[in-house]
Amino acid sequence: MRGNPMNIPPVSIAAAKAALIEQYRDPMLRRRASMLWGARGVGKSSIVRQVAEHFKIPLVDLRLTTIEPVDIRGAIYADDILSKTVWFPPEFLPSPDSPDGILFLDELTAADQRLQISAYSLILDRRVGNYRLPDGWQVIAAGNASFHGAVSHDMGTALADRMFHFNVQTTIDAFLDHAAAMRFAPEVMAFLKIRPDKLDDTQAQLAGDHLIGASPRGWEDISNVLKSGLSEAAKRVFTQGRIGAANAAEFFGVLREIQAGADVVRLLAARPGPETAALLPTSLDGLYGMIYGLLAASVDERTLARALEIIEQFPDIRSAAPLPLREAQTLSMELTMQRALATGLEAAILDSASYHRYAERRRRDGFDA
Repeated sequence: MRGNPMNIPPVSIAAAKAALIEQYRDPMLRRRASMLWGARGVGKSSIVRQVAEHFKIPLVDLRLTTIEPVDIRGAIYADDILSKTVWFPPEFLPSPDSPDGILFLDELTAADQRLQISAYSLILDRRVGNYRLPDGWQVIAAGNASFHGAVSHDMGTALADRMFHFNVQTTIDAFLDHAAAMRFAPEVMAFLKIRPDKLDDTQAQLAGDHLIGASPRGWEDISNVLKSGLSEAAKRVFTQGRIGAANAAEFFGVLREIQAGADVVRLLAARPGPETAALLPTSLDGLYGMIYGLLAASVDERTLARALEIIEQFPDIRSAAPLPLREAQTLSMELTMQRALATGLEAAILDSASYHRYAERRRRDGFDA
């Protein structure tokens, strides 16, 4: 490929997953391979695993950059009875005893071109050598294009014409929804809410000729670093080594603002009213740090109910700079309700006077709540 010739619109990781689920349900469409294009760390591999888990079917995950061409084609031996050479298929390819599942050819465009020939046979003809892929299996491939800044070999039009293609991109809202569901460190979610451009800085990384940069996968690693028992010095070293020095410096600068602006532990312990109002943050960094900190702290009915009381008092924030308080309050309420539904804490919402006052105000303002 030269430049960025994709003439298909980008789709979110959630939309790609939903489409693959529908494709697998249709026996005819299932026989046509699909190709997931996207930058590193966008979540291509994870959604294929999720589709397999959705249907509770086997998943054969072939990382094509880690195997040799003979690994797919199999071993050849001489059959004295037939007076022919015969190919033994590899054991990892689906057998007739396993009638349906997903064969995932990951890193297709980065694989050695000799290996791609064997992989292409599975995609084009659903066979390689004497091996035939069972009819119920779906082939899904994934890889990067050259403009994603990764090692990539061109894909010919003949192969491209045999596949459905998805130009997968992660939007900040979709990523934050995923991060909240997976209990990412609140500092990571707060930072990316403020600096969504830092979710994936591949283009800036390429322009600066830098090896290390930020990606969705990288931020997941940073979340794990922050939640670990590492010393503060070690956390800084690991963060720099994962997303680059400039990104790390900006992240820790915002982190200082978040930590200085919102003490979630003290807020949860404070009484509603003036005592809570006095502890509310007055900066944008602190505001979003508090939102995601409260979300992380809402682990039972008591803390969730108290979080709702704090969210109700967002309009009490007094700041020299204008802050998006109503938008922040709506976001925080939505996140808290999603957490309650996911953890079986709906009763804390229904029993909360703070929530009912918020819902009534929304109705008066012409919104559904």
